[in-house]
Amino acid sequence: MEAASVTHGHEHAHAAHPPAANVSSRVPAPVLGMMLFNISEVMVFGAFFTAYFFIRIAEGEPWPAPGTKLPVQVAGVNTLILISSSFTIHWAQSSIKKGNRFGLKAGMLTTLLLGCTFLFVQINEYANIGFAPQDHAQETIFYSLTGLHGAHVFIGLTLLLFVTIRSFRGHYSAEEHRGVEVPGIYWHFVDIMWIVVYTTVYVL
Repeated sequence: MEAASVTHGHEHAHAAHPPAANVSSRVPAPVLGMMLFNISEVMVFGAFFTAYFFIRIAEGEPWPAPGTKLPVQVAGVNTLILISSSFTIHWAQSSIKKGNRFGLKAGMLTTLLLGCTFLFVQINEYANIGFAPQDHAQETIFYSLTGLHGAHVFIGLTLLLFVTIRSFRGHYSAEEHRGVEVPGIYWHFVDIMWIVVYTTVYVL
């Protein structure tokens, strides 16, 4: 009688807890979360691009505004710097997946330095460009788009700094490298968005 009561108690306790969640996605939750976050950020950039094209097309305003000049060549070199950082972070990710710790550390440190260089050049561009956000609606959009991207670069650099520090402390391995992969997805997003910004604002 006592044994039956104990068995019944175990069955009741087991039934009180919900079953394990069914993981149907083959994409790990942190990776999926970063992808969804990037999609939401595309919508934020899309709002500024809408304003940009409205001024250029609907309002028929010349771009850039009369009396202003965009540093296309400097921004072009800066674009190459940022694109290069995508290759170096890919090198870091590929290296740690193979257990190559030197490649991880060298790739992360190089990516961090390239990102800092990009941000420094952009700040220097602001200091010498010759117009302010309040001068014209076009200048407002220019600073809004490039500044929004600069803020994303700063956030990305903060993430990369932590990853680089952890890389030098030996925190990643071929079996566990999610901490490198997720910030890498964000950094690739930052690079892609800059290509769109540079092509739209500086080139077209």
